[in-house]
Amino acid sequence: MRSRSVFTYTRALCILPALVVLFATLQTAAQSQAGAAVTQARPTQPDRNELLKVKPNIAGQRNGIFIEPDPMDFADHTGFTSLFDGKTLTGWDGEPGVWSVSGGAIVGVSTKQHVAGNTFLVYHGVTAKDFDLKLEIKVEWGGGSGIQYRSSTGIPPGRVAGKGEPPLDPRWVMIGPQADFWYPVNEHAKQYSGQLYSQNTSLGIIAWRGQVVESEPGKFQRLVGMIGGRAALGNFVKDGQWNQYTIIARGGVILHILNGQLMAVLIDDDPASTNNVSGLFGLQIEGTPCKVSFRNIWLRKID
Repeated sequence: MRSRSVFTYTRALCILPALVVLFATLQTAAQSQAGAAVTQARPTQPDRNELLKVKPNIAGQRNGIFIEPDPMDFADHTGFTSLFDGKTLTGWDGEPGVWSVSGGAIVGVSTKQHVAGNTFLVYHGVTAKDFDLKLEIKVEWGGGSGIQYRSSTGIPPGRVAGKGEPPLDPRWVMIGPQADFWYPVNEHAKQYSGQLYSQNTSLGIIAWRGQVVESEPGKFQRLVGMIGGRAALGNFVKDGQWNQYTIIARGGVILHILNGQLMAVLIDDDPASTNNVSGLFGLQIEGTPCKVSFRNIWLRKID
């Protein structure tokens, strides 16, 4: 009985390599078939263009295929208006000596010799509530910046200049929602880029990076979903380099998209909110030393 068991065990050992080879062969064949199926389900671009000409069925398929949305082309300016001519600050107003045009970009500089404080370059050529805004932003040396939208100018009660900063000028102080962007000068600043901050109001940070936040009248903001981890999303931020920033505003819904990645969403159901009005656009510089640059500023106004 023992000898027969040994024989059976030995025979199994002899067969095992053949079974392994057979399994690997079958697995490779299955993967090849799966790959072919995926290739067939995802048509090449010419096939996709042809499919777009086909009338979809009641399920939304064209020739049995669901077509994914077209990716956004950041360089597509169809329907957009340029807010910056690349040469002058026409339409813009800011503190003299801080803002200039260099190399086709709007540049703001704050140094120990000339401290800018927390100040804005305000665009007076248009106001908007619903819009798409595309621009490129770069922050160097330190400090921070942001893009104001749906905003107003003036000095709200309780707002004072920081220590060592010049007196506030109501022409260059902005109030309202901001798409934040900071140089990683400390652990807190590393988290700011992409978030939705309410400038010069008691609301402060409304939607942190990675959050979908809902706001209702008379209630504190509520987190309703997550886009991703705050630190992980920070990998999309290009420190000291050009970043593509897209802001989309429709009614009470605001989206911040940085380098193609959704960063923060606000759903504001309060019609009286400062986030929910038509207003101005502006560019910020904050901190010393700091150098901020902006270029390719394009607006598609909806309202």
